[in-house]
Amino acid sequence: MSANPDEYREVSDRPESASTEAGQVDVDCLIVGAGPAGLTTAVYLSRFHRRVVVADGGQSRASLIPLSHNYPGFPPGISGKDLLDRLREQAQSYGAAIEAGRVERLLKNSTGFVAQLNGRTLSARRVVLATGIVDTLPQMDRPYDGIAQSIIRLCAICDGYEVNGDNVAVYGEAQCAIDHGLFLRNFTDRVTVLAEGDSEACEEAIAAARRAGIRLINDRVENIEVSEGKVLVKVCNGEAFCFDIVYPSLGSQYRSELAVQLGAEVGEEGALRVDDHQCTSIDGLYAVGDVVDSLKQISVATGQAAVCATAVHNSLKVRLWDRARDERTARETA
Repeated sequence: MSANPDEYREVSDRPESASTEAGQVDVDCLIVGAGPAGLTTAVYLSRFHRRVVVADGGQSRASLIPLSHNYPGFPPGISGKDLLDRLREQAQSYGAAIEAGRVERLLKNSTGFVAQLNGRTLSARRVVLATGIVDTLPQMDRPYDGIAQSIIRLCAICDGYEVNGDNVAVYGEAQCAIDHGLFLRNFTDRVTVLAEGDSEACEEAIAAARRAGIRLINDRVENIEVSEGKVLVKVCNGEAFCFDIVYPSLGSQYRSELAVQLGAEVGEEGALRVDDHQCTSIDGLYAVGDVVDSLKQISVATGQAAVCATAVHNSLKVRLWDRARDERTARETA
């Protein structure tokens, strides 16, 4: 697909590191977050010969995936860690710099942005936030052990196919948990909804659950634990249940603080609002992946990254190809 030439605004034969307004600009783009969305953005921008730094906070949600079977191109499946390793290697092969650490502060100035990364100042013409979300997990010992064993699961869209008749529970706010339970009925006839606290669902939702054969447990959950490949749940009246899989449906928190501090618009739950090019309401600040309001899927995040990276590239001065410069860059990154 070709880029829209109308999006090019200025032509320059100078390296993009030379600022016209306020001294040196370190990079064309700072990408905050090294999950699939951030790393795919880095791959594209580096292949556009843009100078990129990726701040890797080490908290990619994708790293929790034991084995994904729904990401296109990997019929045997691929773990989240392996996918991230491949994307990281690919981005670095084109010259992207990936730095472990988190951005503590982000400010806007006349040439773009200034970030505090690992205690130092880094200036960038554009910033892409790929900071994702943090799932709210049940109060239990070692929930990540359950995730690693695929018995505590976070996304039925990703792995519902693998449920295949298992005994499954959804734990969360009653209305939301019933909605998730109805979705899971496509994959098993053994679905239980464990309502969190005193939450209640509307009569229509309760009736739909009963018609679908979903068991409703309204007693407060007292304890959840992982034992010998199963999830054991005890409720306040002393009754205990054993499930093959539990899906927490307890919500999540958007990591949108850096953008919010700049005044970026967010939705009711904190997701960043973006336009068709993934640009936030702050000029030059883009967002991709789970931190925006969209379907939480890796393939969606990488698609957004492609759109975003192209828009970022087109928003910068045209970079005229220079043989000596590019040969020198190739030697430096080899």
